[in-house]
Amino acid sequence: MLKNQKQLKTAKELNADGSVKVEAEILEIEAALPEEKTVVVAINRVTKVVKGGKRFSFNALVVVGDGAGSVGVALGKSNEVQVAIQKASSAARKEMMSFPLSGTTIPHEVEGHFGAGHVWMKPAVGGTGLIAGGGVRAVLEAGGVKNILTKNLGTRNSFNTVYATLDALRRLRSREEVLKMRR
Repeated sequence: MLKNQKQLKTAKELNADGSVKVEAEILEIEAALPEEKTVVVAINRVTKVVKGGKRFSFNALVVVGDGAGSVGVALGKSNEVQVAIQKASSAARKEMMSFPLSGTTIPHEVEGHFGAGHVWMKPAVGGTGLIAGGGVRAVLEAGGVKNILTKNLGTRNSFNTVYATLDALRRLRSREEVLKMRR
């Protein structure tokens, strides 16, 4: 059930004359977990040439995040677009990783690499906004980062850009972790 969703509870009683009395209560249910954000970054049509002609299938790159420092990315493949998106989003939930946040930004400057993808990220003060494009923006929005400066220094391929952003987020360390390592 979604956050603040209402559920109807009914109770039936028999009256003395044999009629049924129905009482209804509306219960408001609060979800304990934060609401997940799912973003479809790319959908590609793939063609396989076989003896009888061509077979078309789809793959979808999906980012799932909780908006509080956790994000997951996965690729789903199927003969239909909706099934590919569903597969990718369920796989992304399983692959979720957490990263440290410093308020609404990241704790320090970091770079991430994946293949030819190269992403640079720098923390920004409140009010700056999310200065990012494409796959980088999708990952950071889903993860809950609100103020950051980014630059895509490598390929513009959305797959490599998204995975390079994940690599950069994995390299982030909180202030407490760094102090613990230095002791």
